[in-house]
Amino acid sequence: MLTSVDADVIRVLGDPLRLHIVTLLARETLCTTHLVEETGAKQTNLSNHMKVLREAGLVETEPCGRFTYYKLRPEVLASVSQQFAELAASARTAGDNKRAC
Repeated sequence: MLTSVDADVIRVLGDPLRLHIVTLLARETLCTTHLVEETGAKQTNLSNHMKVLREAGLVETEPCGRFTYYKLRPEVLASVSQQFAELAASARTAGDNKRAC
């Protein structure tokens, strides 16, 4: 069963830019400057998206001088992935279950 936390993560990843950011962070830890360069987003827009990703628990920050680095929290994605895997397994057998009217 998907929890409200899982549903929030799914909602957050529904935005194309945030999904792109998560994809980039799956490859390496990046600072705001790198993310602006990679996505083409304006810094203020990117910062707002990063706030949403942090609040959903998908990324964590690492201050480094005057820069902030962002790192993906893979355990959060793994948890949501596991929930979808369980739903898929349940759906495989659901075709045999039919409730009578």
